[in-house]
Amino acid sequence: MSDIQDSEANLPPDRSPGAVPAKPVSADASGTPAASQNPAQPAVAPATAVVAAPSAAPAVPAAEPVTPPAQPGAQPATEAVHGQSGDQAQQRIYTSLPPPPHHAGDAPWAQTWRFLTARLRQLSDKAGRRVMQRTLKIGVSARIFHPESGAKGLRSKTLQYLEESIAQWVMSRDVLVFMIPTVNTNGLVHPSNIRLRDYAKHLDGLVLQGGADVSPQSYAQAATRPEWSGDRVRDMYELELLHEFIEAGKPVLGICRGCQLINVAFGGTLYQDIATDVPTAIPHVNDQYDSNYHALHFPQGSSLAGMVKTENAIVNSIHHQAVHNLGRDLSVEAVSGPDQIVEAIRYRKAPFVMGLQWHPEFHRAGGPELLDCTPILDSFLRAARETRF
Repeated sequence: MSDIQDSEANLPPDRSPGAVPAKPVSADASGTPAASQNPAQPAVAPATAVVAAPSAAPAVPAAEPVTPPAQPGAQPATEAVHGQSGDQAQQRIYTSLPPPPHHAGDAPWAQTWRFLTARLRQLSDKAGRRVMQRTLKIGVSARIFHPESGAKGLRSKTLQYLEESIAQWVMSRDVLVFMIPTVNTNGLVHPSNIRLRDYAKHLDGLVLQGGADVSPQSYAQAATRPEWSGDRVRDMYELELLHEFIEAGKPVLGICRGCQLINVAFGGTLYQDIATDVPTAIPHVNDQYDSNYHALHFPQGSSLAGMVKTENAIVNSIHHQAVHNLGRDLSVEAVSGPDQIVEAIRYRKAPFVMGLQWHPEFHRAGGPELLDCTPILDSFLRAARETRF
């Protein structure tokens, strides 16, 4: 049997409705098909039969199947259909399948990179949550006791201390408080490489507590009376501390002397004595100490007014010096109602650098009529959380 006959004999039968299976067709030596063995039924070749070539030409084998170009989303059938004539013999059956998963064809290094970046992002988010939940660490500047001539015992030593009320006021919001001592990198007895910059790096915020007068030398003036000469040593220490925290982007809250120091740090000046320099002013200090009160007024646009959400406030008054000429990039946040003495200032080029002339740490004990300063403390601590990175 010829190759043509062999290929025909292997064709699958036609399964169309009403089709009659075709009898095998044999060819004689001349290539002419043999007559049907059933005279009553003429031989019917299936649609897929290949017509034999003329006797003068050699037999032509069946055409090899040609694979068409791949189509998106399609996969070729596992087996080709052989022995079909015309276009059918040159086509494969394609089955439409869902598109492959995303990144399925990526190189191994790309898959590895995606895994590593996802893992790093997860670790970063976890570390960020831990940092935000970590207890805040707030530094408070030290008061300095300088030994007097003829002093004995402990009073003959230089002392640095923290007033209890300011520490407890800050700790009332469940934060840690650290007193920041002065540093002496050139000390002969106890030299150290620790700098105030290191405190600004590791702490979340700074409170400048009250105390001795700011020295007129710190704003290029001479003391008009010896008792108003202030504490130049503490000024130098706190001015450096203030600038280091601002440089580190950490919030600062100045209390009483701290408010005056912020003004001096940016080129402002002070009234050395309110009663002398502003005769029309009300008494801002007397023997009642923290029980001496006055009304507070908030200028238009004051951010402090937005914090405390009130228009009428009463605060204590324990100072004989005050802001005179305002320093650069500072704005007035509050003034004394009766005489317009500056009572609060803010540095405009930092997230939170504010000075209060009164003592908020004494307010809760002073009675309900005094301004609730908790929102100010909360705003300061919120800024500390936001800038801890």
